[in-house]
Amino acid sequence: MSEKRKLYYVYDPMCSWCWGFKPTWKQLEQKLHNHVEIQYVVGGLAPDTLEPMPMQMKEQIASYWHKIERLLGTQFNHDFWKNNEPSRSTYPSCRAMLLAREKGLEKQMLSRVQEAYYLEAKNPSDPIVLATLAQEIGFDFDSFLSDLVSNSVNEALLEELKFARSIGGNSFPSLFVETSEGIVEIPIDYQDSESMFIKISALF
Repeated sequence: MSEKRKLYYVYDPMCSWCWGFKPTWKQLEQKLHNHVEIQYVVGGLAPDTLEPMPMQMKEQIASYWHKIERLLGTQFNHDFWKNNEPSRSTYPSCRAMLLAREKGLEKQMLSRVQEAYYLEAKNPSDPIVLATLAQEIGFDFDSFLSDLVSNSVNEALLEELKFARSIGGNSFPSLFVETSEGIVEIPIDYQDSESMFIKISALF
């Protein structure tokens, strides 16, 4: 890899497959560190709603967690489904990522949201939960909570979702390389970072 190019990692903080992909993604990110500019892009898996998640959807998502556990060995705290009344909304957590990005803390915020959701059975659809997690990594609770529901952050989210869709980021996680010929999607390999590294390297 002689010329440094850009890799887009399209993710959603509440996507269970992104959580399952995390160990392999970290390996790939480390391999690419000196060769490619990596840009995180939030995907917006589920829009805002205050409606409780239907039982059928709860059961479906819970089944994904079990499937990912079996396939990848990923840890999940299944008490989430007993301890919370979830809504199908990931936009609040996506906005939290944009706020954290402004201070160079997107990766830290992503880790805290994923850990809180999947290991601590907390609900990141709840702005109070998000502000509490942000406070843990150095944000002011009240300011973060206020910014989280601001029009400017919502507009920034909509712009980012528009960009994600424009490059083909309709499922999560997704990887795209920007080359002189255009955008190239890299197939996700949940268990082998080397296979993705080779495909990315071949583009340069």
